[in-house]
Amino acid sequence: MKEVRWATRTRVAALLILVLALPALAAILAACGSSSSGNATLPGNGGTTSPSAGAGSTFTVPPRTSNAIIGAGSTFAYPLYSKWASEYQAVSGVNLNYQAIGSGGGIAQIEAKTVDFGASDAPLAPADLQANNLVQFPGTIGGVVLAINVGGIGQGQLRLTGPVLAKVYLGQITKWNDPAIAALNPGLKLPATQITVVHRSDGSGTSWIFTNYLSAISPDWKNKVGFGTEVNWPTGVGGKGSAGVAAYVQQINGSIGYVEYAYALQNNMNYAQLQNKAGAWVKPSLASFAAAAANANWAKVPDFDLALVNEPGATSWPITGASFVLMQKEQTDAARGKMVLKFFDWGFKNGRAASQSLDYVPLPDKLVTLVEHTWSTSLTANGAPIWP
Repeated sequence: MKEVRWATRTRVAALLILVLALPALAAILAACGSSSSGNATLPGNGGTTSPSAGAGSTFTVPPRTSNAIIGAGSTFAYPLYSKWASEYQAVSGVNLNYQAIGSGGGIAQIEAKTVDFGASDAPLAPADLQANNLVQFPGTIGGVVLAINVGGIGQGQLRLTGPVLAKVYLGQITKWNDPAIAALNPGLKLPATQITVVHRSDGSGTSWIFTNYLSAISPDWKNKVGFGTEVNWPTGVGGKGSAGVAAYVQQINGSIGYVEYAYALQNNMNYAQLQNKAGAWVKPSLASFAAAAANANWAKVPDFDLALVNEPGATSWPITGASFVLMQKEQTDAARGKMVLKFFDWGFKNGRAASQSLDYVPLPDKLVTLVEHTWSTSLTANGAPIWP
């Protein structure tokens, strides 16, 4: 499917550059001995700093106002939520103050009740949700891609398999002209450049999706590292947020890093093809993400606790994932809770064009029905449902 590139992407790209550039550059300076806060926010009204933002991130608590909702977490979903926020404010007058501090930070903040919703690309298990009195539902679906900076390699030319990729991230393959990579790319002139692995340094749902995939495709990775929002990386350099990873890949010759597809597109980054479960070579695209998502059976999964990696299908992108929204099951303010739900209801039904323009997969109608049924049965204030 053709990549959708129209004026909205340019505007969102400009917003991302303005909002995310500082933490990305700070991540680079951190490698040289500097420090950074790792914040990425939509315009807000100031506030105080929370010490429990999550690993590698700082959360600024904005004042609560009657026309603004507060969210924090996933950088994976940030481009879409920022676009929805702009369009929704124009029709509702309601502002979204969303800070892209990483999934770990989003989970910490919703548990601390400093936000109206948290966002995490790693779904919480039903037991964790129950222990923290939380409700979880998918907000959007997208793809994680391997961005590369390798001289002489054109856009989407490089081919990688899951097992070879795992060996790269294990530090077992260290040169771009390694025989294992060369065997996958006959006719492609590969440089003898050192591979620099780039990964997230903060608690990250994007890391959860990526390491979940590596664990599914490589027993060696599963046994030595495993998967999670934070793992003990065998090698490489860490960047804060998707913006930090993207910045490192752009700066370092010979680097490879994983980012949400929108970051790769908006930064005009090169990316690799992957071999999927069916043995087919696929490039990341809205169509390949949708093909993977089409296999999901959400109705049979408790609390939407589902990964979308290594799905079957000849056109499926193997590192697809959902970003999840977390809310307190018992709302202290019914009006604020309903304001959050109205935002996502609007996004699901009126933000589909924005989703597709940024290469996110809009939630299927059947899934939206399941999600909103969960709202009506699980979210309450003073014992009464807040939705519809």
